[in-house]
Amino acid sequence: MDNQATPLRWRGEQYPSTDPAGIYAALVDLDRPGFIVRTPQGIGAVAGGRTASAGDGLPLLAAVPPLSPRRLGSKAFLAAHGVRLPYMAGAMAGGIASADMVVALAKEGLLASFGAAGLLPESIEKALNRFATAIPGLPYAVNLIHSPSEERLEREAVELFLRHRVPCVEASAFLGLTPHIVRYRVAGLRRDADGRVVAGNRVIAKVSRSETAERFMRPASASLVSSLLAQGLITAEQAELAKYVPMADDITVEADSGGHTDRRPLPALLPTILRLRDTVQREHHYPTLIRVGAAGGLGTPTAVAAAFAMGAAYVVTGSVNQSCVESGASKATKAMLADAGIADCDMAPAADMFEMGVELQVLKKGTLFPMRAKRLYELYQTYEGLEALPQAERIRLETQIFRRPLEDVWQECVGYFERRDPEQLERAKGSPKRRMALVFRWYLGMSSRWSTVGDADRTLDYQVWCGPAMGSFNDWVTASYLKPPGNRRVADVAEHLMRGAAFHTRLAQLRTAGVQLPVSAADYRPVPLETAAASLGGAA
Repeated sequence: MDNQATPLRWRGEQYPSTDPAGIYAALVDLDRPGFIVRTPQGIGAVAGGRTASAGDGLPLLAAVPPLSPRRLGSKAFLAAHGVRLPYMAGAMAGGIASADMVVALAKEGLLASFGAAGLLPESIEKALNRFATAIPGLPYAVNLIHSPSEERLEREAVELFLRHRVPCVEASAFLGLTPHIVRYRVAGLRRDADGRVVAGNRVIAKVSRSETAERFMRPASASLVSSLLAQGLITAEQAELAKYVPMADDITVEADSGGHTDRRPLPALLPTILRLRDTVQREHHYPTLIRVGAAGGLGTPTAVAAAFAMGAAYVVTGSVNQSCVESGASKATKAMLADAGIADCDMAPAADMFEMGVELQVLKKGTLFPMRAKRLYELYQTYEGLEALPQAERIRLETQIFRRPLEDVWQECVGYFERRDPEQLERAKGSPKRRMALVFRWYLGMSSRWSTVGDADRTLDYQVWCGPAMGSFNDWVTASYLKPPGNRRVADVAEHLMRGAAFHTRLAQLRTAGVQLPVSAADYRPVPLETAAASLGGAA
């Protein structure tokens, strides 16, 4: 807004500041309007002020209204999940997105997803019992990961979710709908007193492909619903209501992220999924519009602001939370993450989809895991079983990667799957190739465990799921109180990313009005929240 005919004036203590620190202080005060004026000393800024008659004040160059971070996304997201910000901490498998993280964010009115993927049912149930006592009635979600190699785990997880009345599931890595995710969704359907269909079991689907997104945007297939009804897993009324609701309330568009990822750029992927959502909506006329959020690469306020500017209803962070105090990662892993740069990631085979050749993004700085895991997959593709491995290759595996005889590893696999999923052993009988896959998956699974527990003897084998957002976050917090991992708390990180996104949104509005601010006044800097509150209180 360029309106030099409208001057402003202030009381003496509110006179516009022309130094970069003062300009920054005025614009970071998100609760009051910000004014940019021309002063005899140059461009100045102030939070608040009042108009004056022409000639009595300073020429107004541009103004921005107050901007609370909660206004950046979808009000419907806030209402549906009972949260105060359009922000979510996404799941990280193996309990890295820990119960502590979920509880800490829930107590701040923020949504987090417990990293249930890869955990045994008893571990998941322990977390669910804690949520029931520590955060009753507060928002939380639990991750359900597609497990094509271990279908039993997916089924048992859903049974736990239904028994414990888990209000929201974050579905990830799905290639297509399975009976288990459909069961969770449909089993929560009912009509309210006004006859409207209510989905008591909310689903947030994390996707990176249009075809997967569309499956979650449409109602569940009639064949899957009929099968669940025939098994007595849903009621006839629920089967009928399934025709009228999409499989997901929210679709998280996952770009270049840690863990499972297609590494697609968010500016290309998000608009595509938004258009797809609108196409499906025109066809089905859902009473409530499916919300589309953004994830992947969101490690700075600028990136978060860009996601909202592109139309995201909410944002989801992942890698940056792994380095926080409440994360289930070990101190050693957190230190490695806090030292990562944006180029310190690589792709490696995924344990849960090893035979399919699916890869995930991991940290490569400080670990040999990506290189070693890729070598295992190359051997799996080349040979028909462990017995077919060249002797020299077998020796290298046993001395450098497994550090034990491969037969000992197989016996450990037998004991593990006898407890967890005996069907895996049945499938391996008479199949040397399948047996080799289970042995190689042992290393992939243990490498993430070594990282989680901080096994000092296995540092070079740590599997740390990580995307480039970790490096951009580290660069942003350099020289701030968030640089040491011991100061990184998930609630602080969430607040600063969201407050910073609101700040940078205001800057974008000023740039549109033709205002160029000093560089040092145009970068949101994280300071302890209590310090920021005291500073703004004094300014007011």
